[in-house]
Amino acid sequence: MGDTGARSEDDLTTLYSEIVRQNKALRDHEKSGAPNHIQLQLARLLQGTLAAIIDNAIPGQTPASGRSGRPLKSISARLKGKEGRVRGNLMGKRVDFSARTVITPDPNLAIDEVGVPRSIARTLTYPEVVTPWNVAQLQELVENGPSELPGARYIIRTDGMRVDLTKPNAQKFLQVGYKVERHVKDGDIVMFNRQPSLHKMSIMSHRIRIMPYSTFRLNLSVTTPYNADFDGDEMNLHVPQSLTARAEVQELMMVPKNIVSPQSNKPVMGIVQDSLLAVARMTKRDVFFERDLLFNLLMWVENWDGRVPAPAILKPKQLWSGKQIFSIICPEVNYEATGNTHPKDKSVANTLNGFDSRVLIHQGTLLQGIVDKKSLGTSGNSLIHVSWLERGWDITRIFMNQIQQVVNYWLLNNSFSIGVADTVADQPTMRTIEQTIDEAKSKVKDLVQQGQRGELEAQPGRTMIESFEQMVNRVLNQARQKAGLNVQETIDETNNVKAMVMAGSKGSDINISQIIAIVGQQNVEGKRIPYGFRRRTLPHFAKDDLGPESRGFVENSYLRGLSPQEFFFHAMAGREGLIDTAVKTATTGYVQRQLVKAMEDLMVTHDYSVRSSSGAIVQFVYGNDGMDATFVESQPLYLTKLSLEDIIEEIVGNIFDEKDSSTIGIRRINDNQYRIRGDVNIRDINRELDLQLPENKASTLAGYIIYKTEALPDVGQTFKFNNIIYEILNKNKNQITQIKVFLDRSTKIQ
Repeated sequence: MGDTGARSEDDLTTLYSEIVRQNKALRDHEKSGAPNHIQLQLARLLQGTLAAIIDNAIPGQTPASGRSGRPLKSISARLKGKEGRVRGNLMGKRVDFSARTVITPDPNLAIDEVGVPRSIARTLTYPEVVTPWNVAQLQELVENGPSELPGARYIIRTDGMRVDLTKPNAQKFLQVGYKVERHVKDGDIVMFNRQPSLHKMSIMSHRIRIMPYSTFRLNLSVTTPYNADFDGDEMNLHVPQSLTARAEVQELMMVPKNIVSPQSNKPVMGIVQDSLLAVARMTKRDVFFERDLLFNLLMWVENWDGRVPAPAILKPKQLWSGKQIFSIICPEVNYEATGNTHPKDKSVANTLNGFDSRVLIHQGTLLQGIVDKKSLGTSGNSLIHVSWLERGWDITRIFMNQIQQVVNYWLLNNSFSIGVADTVADQPTMRTIEQTIDEAKSKVKDLVQQGQRGELEAQPGRTMIESFEQMVNRVLNQARQKAGLNVQETIDETNNVKAMVMAGSKGSDINISQIIAIVGQQNVEGKRIPYGFRRRTLPHFAKDDLGPESRGFVENSYLRGLSPQEFFFHAMAGREGLIDTAVKTATTGYVQRQLVKAMEDLMVTHDYSVRSSSGAIVQFVYGNDGMDATFVESQPLYLTKLSLEDIIEEIVGNIFDEKDSSTIGIRRINDNQYRIRGDVNIRDINRELDLQLPENKASTLAGYIIYKTEALPDVGQTFKFNNIIYEILNKNKNQITQIKVFLDRSTKIQ
């Protein structure tokens, strides 16, 4: 054995071989009566090798190494660390039925679709059980085999035997009860994930669409919750392998069902990038289309009923407005907001104005306003949020898909570009900017002189130097703001940079200011650039120079170009940002790992309590209130209709007294009125209240009301059937939970 190089052995084998060799050498020396110091040396060597098996990285000790000089891997090294046995092999393993590749954008995909390359679709499989109804289709897939799409890879017989369809002589005959591991196909539900998974929307389920080429494709609106971009990001795809897993994924994890986050009760996805810019431009008052473009746009509308709206302008030519097209796509909701173009001036009334800045939607018709990021972004009570709450997730999904497809096609016909011309200010503006900079420099000069003369008053809690620095910073920041405001006032809405900022798709006011006017003061750790070369920031500045130029004030714009000194100071501030990002990423990753480890065994059990794997109660009710944060609006507490007893019962459960019926869920209010739970059985109601409600139509009272009304009634609605009046007191999503029953026809409804 030993480290002879005859064959590659494991590091531990090498160490064990070394122990055997050293033991033999020690025994031989003992038998031959070798001097004590030689025996002691050999014993120490053996002790060192024994220690190296456990831990070969003891400080102050030379590690045991192989012939190559590489330190040998100990048991300790195998276990600990990111690549070790615990974290690398137990807590994190390779996963079957998964794929990983680079992501690219596709605005023509629905928000809940994912484009899967053909090569991956040929590899991933789903086990489908053979039934009399699908045997013909599955037989066809089996005949196609593993290399043709759609096809299949394996047959699993009822006796558990697997038939590999890559083998030329494979038995391809199917029987009911067999399983066919078929290729994934269009419409299959898969889980899609981007690491790091920091919130529940980091993994969502999508419907497959098989596409050519080698990347996963996804809609741009979904990039926000995944925190994805297209600079080389990779994402993971997992295929659920049973009907139960598939059902769970479909019911809980589909993208449209996760548009609103429970974390903040706000949408986590909205319209972004080109689509947002296009919808803002299309909904301006002066945007019109002729008949041919109108019909081409309407062809993209999924549920278009074939009706063409009346033209907005009749003469000299029939024209339709962008607002009309948006109205066709928009769900039937009422919505009111102010857009980005709304003046900051509070004196401007929030009514119809010349800026067209008040967005007003009545029953899905856009009456006025430019639809921008405020309406279609991720803010609370945006149009997407309202649509999701009032019309449901499916309508919202269609709405988001439609917007993108229609406006992107319109943008294709109308074009949008940006050039250097959009970043050049006129002569008067440039003169004003230069004047602003000169004034700021002069103010700083005055402050320096006042400081040198000792005339500056130190602010409370600050030294003289700190007070001076703060004053200088304030003067220089005001200069940048003033120059920026001046630029923004002179740029009109035809400017394409301004168009993007106003729509909210890209950029901000500060970006415009820095490109055109002035980059401004560069800061490191919240202060001006510190001295680094013996009381100076760079070698070619004078000692103790407190002026703006030597301490990181960049008076050029990005358009004019930075001087070498300015570039260096700008790089210093930029470097700080990069380091901050890296540190934050590392900290977030570590905190996330700790949280997941601490909560890995927690689950909500059948009784709605949160328990650990040992059954210990962590929370009596999930979140201590049992409320779903995404539906807070539709979970009202009807305190006005509740007595003190009702409120106590909401907290501690049913309290039975002389007013209560023997049947759980039926509570007597008075001789004629009862409060009944929606899930109480009709048979129990008939028995307890001596009624003859038909038991063959529905099993529960809620089911009976839905059967009679042929709809899901709203809270507060009342109905009368066979001299009995029913009032809906409460409902949860799609379930009626509480009903008030009036038995006497003369009873007045409270």
